[in-house]
Amino acid sequence: MTSELSLLTDAPALDAIGRVRDASREIDGTDPVDEAVTLRLKHHGLDGIGAWVSGDGFALRRGTELDLVVAPSARGGGLGAALGALAVAEPGALSAWSHGDHPAAGALAARWGFARTRELWVMRRPAAVPLPAVEPPAGVRIRGYGDGDGAALLAVNAAAFAHHPEQGALDAGGLAERMAEPWFDPAGLLLAVDDDGVLLGFHWTKQHDSSLGEVYVVGVSPAAQGRGLGRVLTVAGLHHLEARGVAEVLLYVESDNSPARRLYEDLGFHHAAADTHVQYQRPELARNSATAE
Repeated sequence: MTSELSLLTDAPALDAIGRVRDASREIDGTDPVDEAVTLRLKHHGLDGIGAWVSGDGFALRRGTELDLVVAPSARGGGLGAALGALAVAEPGALSAWSHGDHPAAGALAARWGFARTRELWVMRRPAAVPLPAVEPPAGVRIRGYGDGDGAALLAVNAAAFAHHPEQGALDAGGLAERMAEPWFDPAGLLLAVDDDGVLLGFHWTKQHDSSLGEVYVVGVSPAAQGRGLGRVLTVAGLHHLEARGVAEVLLYVESDNSPARRLYEDLGFHHAAADTHVQYQRPELARNSATAE
């Protein structure tokens, strides 16, 4: 805490975080934190998180991940710099997302030695665009999620996203938290299985509201790749969301994942420059650098 900055704790801090997020969503059109943060705050509060929270902004440090948000009405007055300085003071590798690629995030990142390392695109598809038919390869069928599929789903997810820093870490607890969310629909978690019932891949769809759906996660087991299952599962999920009456479907894709982008573009998805999330990273800083002479 500094003399210039009054920080909140416990329940008042969580309330303030909620208000700042609501205000940011209203003005910026996107949530300033991701789903992992949302679920952690919902189920665990601030336990295990470094938190610097004022009435108009907050900084959260979760291991090597940093979230820094200032309410729109308080931007430009130095609050982001003050909160961020507290959060980045301890040496160590850190990463932070700018949801919507806000220019102020780039300026603060440069100040603290963070480099722009990843771009995540949001791509959108109007439901009016015609869909191709679902045509699974021989020996493969598509069905909805059922009791007893959890272990297989986690195994395929871990294998499919072994090199993905967020999705690949999904565990049984994280799966249960997501399935407890109001939007979860077992019929919208589509599984591709072979004749022996072995899970080959999945498409987890998400319906945000009556008009907006999402290609939430598409994962294919490395052992089943090369059979066109990614496209088949994506199309099957789009048909599911279309049947639910959504007007638009969105998805997130790494900007440098050219094969995935081509697939999505072929299915009618497009990307607008404003629909970009950027990750900044700070490398490990030597804890003894000040005394190494």
